[in-house]
This record gives sequence, C-alpha cells and structure tokens, in this order.
Amino acid sequence: MSRDAQGRTSMDADHPAGIGEMPTSAARAVPAAEVEALARHHYGLNATAHPLSSERDQNFHLRCADGREYVLKITHPAEDRLVSNMQTQALLHVAAVDPELPIQHVVRARNGEPDLSLSFPGEAPTRVVRVVTYAQGEPLHKVRRTPAQRRDLGRGLARLGLALRDFSHPAASHDLLWDLKQASRVRELLVHIQDSEKRTLATRFLDAFERNALPLLPKLRAQVIHNDLNPHNVLVQPDDHDRVSGILDFGDLVHAPLICDVAVAAAYQLSEEGSPLDAATEFIAAYHAASPLERIEVDLLFDLIATRLVMIVAISGWRASQHPENRTYLLRNNPAAWSGLERMAALSRSEAQASLRRACSME
Repeated sequence: MSRDAQGRTSMDADHPAGIGEMPTSAARAVPAAEVEALARHHYGLNATAHPLSSERDQNFHLRCADGREYVLKITHPAEDRLVSNMQTQALLHVAAVDPELPIQHVVRARNGEPDLSLSFPGEAPTRVVRVVTYAQGEPLHKVRRTPAQRRDLGRGLARLGLALRDFSHPAASHDLLWDLKQASRVRELLVHIQDSEKRTLATRFLDAFERNALPLLPKLRAQVIHNDLNPHNVLVQPDDHDRVSGILDFGDLVHAPLICDVAVAAAYQLSEEGSPLDAATEFIAAYHAASPLERIEVDLLFDLIATRLVMIVAISGWRASQHPENRTYLLRNNPAAWSGLERMAALSRSEAQASLRRACSME
C-alpha cells in the first residue's frame, strides 16, 4: 500500500489533447541498499529500507534500530520540482498552523533543508528526495465505516482546510488531471468505457456538471485544497476506528474552490443502502459544523460528488488500459464509483439539495 503516492502533474504529449498528467515512463529503480546509504549520509538515519507501492515515484518505509519510522520519497525524474516543493511547504505550513492535526511531518536533512535535489547513477536530471514521519494506524479502506468515524473525518478535513487557508505557492495553480474544476477534460476519455449504458450514465452527470456547476465555480471562495481524501489516504486508530490518526498524501494539492475538497471526500462516503447521500451527509454536516459552508456551495455538492465519481471511472479506466500491469491498483476505487453513480442517478437534484441543506441546518 502506498503511504505517500504523489499526484498527477505536468503534461505528456502521448496523452489525449487537454489531458495533463505526470509522464509515466519508468525511472531507474533505486535499490534499498542505496536508499539506506542515502538516509545515513543526508539524514543521519541508520535504518533498513522497505519499498512501498506507488504509481510513479519510489517510496520506502525506513525502520531505525531505535524504533523510529519514516517514509523516504524519491520523486520521478520528470516531476516538476516546483510542484514537489509545494507539497513540502504545505506540510510545513500545516504543521505550524495546526500542530495537532494528524499529518506526516517533514524531517529536515542534515543540512537543514526540508527536501533535497540529488543525482542518481545513470540519470541526467536530479530527483527530489523528502523524508516524512511514518503515520501509524489502520487504513480506512480496511475497516468498517461508522457514523462517528465519518464525523471525525469531516472535522479533520475542515481543520486541514482552515490550516491551508492562508497557504500560497507559485505552483498552486499547476495543471492537475484530478482537478475537479477542470472535469470537462475527461469527456474525451469516456470513449474508453466499453459498456454503453455506463458510458451514457457518466456522460449524463458530466453534462449536468457543465450545466449546473461549472458556470458558478469561478464565483466561489477558493484556496489550496488537499483534493484527495479517499479511504487509501486516511488512517484510523488501531484501537478506535472512529478516530482518524492520519491524513496522508498531499500529492494532489491544487488551488480550487474549497467545496471541491468536500465533494471529493464525500464521494468516498456514500451509503450502500438507502439514499446514497445518507452517510455522506454525516461527513458533510461535521465539516460544516467545524468550518461553515455557504448555501451556494452546499447546493453544488450533488453535482460535484457525482462528477468526482465520473472522473474516477474515466481516468482510472483509461490509465488501466494504458498500464495493464498496474491495473489492480489503478482500478481499486472503480466498483464503488460505478455503484455510487448508479444509485445517485435515482435521486433528483432538488431532492439531493434539500437533503444536504437539512444536514447543514439551512432549511
């Protein structure tokens, strides 16, 4: 399981027009022994290194003899250095603003820098290296969901949004494939959905996004957001699954409407029985109680949640066709996304809006 996978940045000429993503050409695999030497030399850490799975970067779990644990990340050579620096600076900023928020903390190198640009054998470009603390806990996707857990997650994301409120960085408006405000770009990927009924369903919700939400997004308050609070990026306490112990992966940071952060997270909190929004409203209500949402934001949540689901099935389906060797990892969220879309299709937009307003005590 990846504990520090990075986001989709930059452009690749091999991708369909308008679709931006980190180039996927394989980089040289850095051996664990080389990572261990790097950790000793640059961080003063005598540790054993064990690789963690990731889409493009190389991540290693470092275990020191004294029991300390860290994650060492080596970015893909093609990653934009400014974007990587934004992720580092965001972690530092959040830790300073809200020290108790359960995020991974940056470990500075022996020279005092929070990240390093290092050369590796056989590669011309340097690669960014960062070490962060290893977050302890059980992955959210492996435990039973509960209302109390959803409420704690809502409060946690609200705190993170408040901590990032004043954060700025030159790379904040970078091109990101998973940027919800640019969801129209995935329309050309819908052709890769082989099932015609599913393709029609995805198209229907993308049409609704462009009709109902897209014209209003520029009018909403915006800031740098986490943008990827999915169950693989959340840890809970081993002895209390209702309490969040870790919010991971700042790789999809982007400047966007704040409500997009709520919608992305809520898309992974849909109910399997009853109304699909029943569970999501518990999460949303807790977020609203900690960081009040505006009525116009709440009224767009139905469209934005559905659009995130469309992005999941469109992007991951396309990428799985391009990289069949990583198919299982890429498609891990697809079954739930299709189920969510099919069940949300049974709701009217007005009914959904009314339900979400009630959850936020707006009616």
